[in-house]
Amino acid sequence: MNTQSNGGPGTLEEGAPAEQPLGSRAPHFIKRSRPLHLSWQVGVFVVGLAVVVAGVIMLPLPGPGWLVIFGGMAIWATEFVWAQLVLRWTKRKVTEAAQKALDPKVRRRNITLTTVGLVIIAAVLAVYVWKFGLAMPWNVSE
Repeated sequence: MNTQSNGGPGTLEEGAPAEQPLGSRAPHFIKRSRPLHLSWQVGVFVVGLAVVVAGVIMLPLPGPGWLVIFGGMAIWATEFVWAQLVLRWTKRKVTEAAQKALDPKVRRRNITLTTVGLVIIAAVLAVYVWKFGLAMPWNVSE
Protein backbone atom coordinates (compact mmCIF):
# COMPACT_ATOMS: atom_id res chain seq x y z
CA MET A 1 0.00 0.00 0.00
CA ASN A 2 1.37 3.40 -0.95
CA THR A 3 0.12 6.63 0.58
CA GLN A 4 1.38 8.87 -2.18
CA SER A 5 -1.01 11.69 -3.00
CA ASN A 6 -0.08 11.98 -6.67
CA GLY A 7 -2.28 9.06 -7.73
CA GLY A 8 0.69 7.17 -9.12
CA PRO A 9 1.16 3.41 -9.13
CA GLY A 10 0.69 1.77 -5.78
CA THR A 11 -2.06 4.06 -4.55
CA LEU A 12 -5.39 2.63 -3.52
CA GLU A 13 -8.27 3.18 -5.88
CA GLU A 14 -11.32 4.83 -4.44
CA GLY A 15 -13.80 2.18 -3.37
CA ALA A 16 -11.17 -0.59 -3.26
CA PRO A 17 -10.99 -2.19 0.18
CA ALA A 18 -7.61 -1.94 1.89
CA GLU A 19 -6.15 -5.36 2.68
CA GLN A 20 -4.97 -5.96 6.21
CA PRO A 21 -1.23 -6.34 6.69
CA LEU A 22 0.15 -9.86 6.87
CA GLY A 23 1.33 -11.30 10.14
CA SER A 24 0.21 -12.30 13.60
CA ARG A 25 -2.95 -10.83 15.06
CA ALA A 26 -2.13 -11.99 18.57
CA PRO A 27 -2.60 -9.45 21.35
CA HIS A 28 0.41 -7.26 22.09
CA PHE A 29 1.04 -8.74 25.55
CA ILE A 30 1.37 -12.19 23.93
CA LYS A 31 3.73 -10.97 21.20
CA ARG A 32 6.06 -9.40 23.79
CA SER A 33 7.06 -12.76 25.27
CA ARG A 34 8.61 -15.23 22.81
CA PRO A 35 7.63 -18.39 24.78
CA LEU A 36 4.09 -17.10 25.24
CA HIS A 37 3.81 -16.19 21.55
CA LEU A 38 5.13 -19.62 20.53
CA SER A 39 2.58 -21.39 22.74
CA TRP A 40 -0.12 -19.08 21.30
CA GLN A 41 0.90 -20.15 17.79
CA VAL A 42 0.85 -23.83 18.76
CA GLY A 43 -2.64 -23.37 20.25
CA VAL A 44 -3.92 -21.61 17.13
CA PHE A 45 -2.40 -24.31 14.94
CA VAL A 46 -3.97 -27.14 16.97
CA VAL A 47 -7.43 -25.50 17.01
CA GLY A 48 -7.21 -24.73 13.27
CA LEU A 49 -6.05 -28.28 12.56
CA ALA A 50 -8.98 -29.73 14.53
CA VAL A 51 -11.44 -27.58 12.56
CA VAL A 52 -9.85 -28.48 9.19
CA VAL A 53 -9.85 -32.20 10.06
CA ALA A 54 -13.52 -31.95 11.07
CA GLY A 55 -14.21 -30.31 7.69
CA VAL A 56 -12.36 -33.05 5.81
CA ILE A 57 -14.39 -35.66 7.72
CA MET A 58 -17.59 -33.80 6.74
CA LEU A 59 -16.76 -33.91 3.02
CA PRO A 60 -18.14 -37.45 2.49
CA LEU A 61 -20.51 -37.22 5.47
CA PRO A 62 -23.46 -34.87 5.96
CA GLY A 63 -22.31 -31.43 6.93
CA PRO A 64 -20.83 -28.24 5.50
CA GLY A 65 -17.36 -29.68 4.85
CA TRP A 66 -15.86 -26.95 2.67
CA LEU A 67 -17.29 -24.20 4.86
CA VAL A 68 -15.68 -25.75 7.94
CA ILE A 69 -12.36 -26.20 6.12
CA PHE A 70 -12.35 -22.52 5.16
CA GLY A 71 -13.24 -21.70 8.76
CA GLY A 72 -10.14 -23.60 9.90
CA MET A 73 -8.07 -21.75 7.33
CA ALA A 74 -9.44 -18.47 8.73
CA ILE A 75 -8.38 -19.55 12.22
CA TRP A 76 -4.87 -20.28 10.92
CA ALA A 77 -4.87 -16.96 9.06
CA THR A 78 -5.12 -15.11 12.36
CA GLU A 79 -1.56 -16.20 13.09
CA PHE A 80 0.25 -17.56 10.01
CA VAL A 81 1.20 -15.60 6.89
CA TRP A 82 0.99 -18.66 4.60
CA ALA A 83 -2.66 -19.18 5.61
CA GLN A 84 -3.40 -15.49 5.04
CA LEU A 85 -1.98 -15.75 1.52
CA VAL A 86 -3.97 -18.93 0.79
CA LEU A 87 -7.15 -17.30 2.10
CA ARG A 88 -6.59 -14.16 -0.03
CA TRP A 89 -5.99 -16.33 -3.12
CA THR A 90 -9.15 -18.34 -2.37
CA LYS A 91 -11.26 -15.19 -1.92
CA ARG A 92 -9.94 -13.79 -5.20
CA LYS A 93 -10.72 -17.03 -7.09
CA VAL A 94 -14.21 -17.28 -5.59
CA THR A 95 -14.94 -13.67 -6.55
CA GLU A 96 -13.69 -14.31 -10.11
CA ALA A 97 -15.84 -17.45 -10.38
CA ALA A 98 -18.91 -15.59 -9.12
CA GLN A 99 -18.38 -12.82 -11.67
CA LYS A 100 -17.87 -15.39 -14.43
CA ALA A 101 -21.04 -17.25 -13.40
CA LEU A 102 -23.05 -14.05 -13.77
CA ASP A 103 -21.89 -13.62 -17.37
CA PRO A 104 -24.96 -14.07 -19.64
CA LYS A 105 -23.14 -16.43 -22.05
CA VAL A 106 -22.00 -18.68 -19.22
CA ARG A 107 -25.45 -18.67 -17.61
CA ARG A 108 -27.08 -19.58 -20.92
CA ARG A 109 -24.58 -22.42 -21.42
CA ASN A 110 -25.14 -23.72 -17.89
CA ILE A 111 -28.92 -23.65 -18.30
CA THR A 112 -28.61 -25.48 -21.64
CA LEU A 113 -26.32 -28.16 -20.18
CA THR A 114 -28.62 -28.63 -17.18
CA THR A 115 -31.63 -29.00 -19.45
CA VAL A 116 -29.85 -31.54 -21.66
CA GLY A 117 -28.76 -33.50 -18.57
CA LEU A 118 -32.30 -33.54 -17.19
CA VAL A 119 -33.70 -34.74 -20.54
CA ILE A 120 -31.13 -37.58 -20.64
CA ILE A 121 -31.97 -38.61 -17.07
CA ALA A 122 -35.71 -38.51 -17.85
CA ALA A 123 -35.17 -40.66 -20.97
CA VAL A 124 -33.14 -43.26 -19.05
CA LEU A 125 -35.76 -43.31 -16.30
CA ALA A 126 -38.57 -43.68 -18.86
CA VAL A 127 -36.81 -46.63 -20.52
CA TYR A 128 -36.28 -48.29 -17.12
CA VAL A 129 -39.93 -47.85 -16.10
CA TRP A 130 -41.14 -49.06 -19.52
CA LYS A 131 -38.96 -52.17 -19.34
CA PHE A 132 -39.22 -53.12 -15.64
CA GLY A 133 -42.15 -51.13 -14.26
CA LEU A 134 -41.89 -49.39 -10.90
CA ALA A 135 -39.69 -52.08 -9.35
CA MET A 136 -36.49 -51.24 -7.51
CA PRO A 137 -33.30 -52.37 -9.30
CA TRP A 138 -32.44 -54.93 -6.62
CA ASN A 139 -35.91 -56.50 -6.93
CA VAL A 140 -35.82 -56.91 -10.74
CA SER A 141 -35.54 -60.51 -11.84
CA GLU A 142 -34.83 -60.88 -15.55
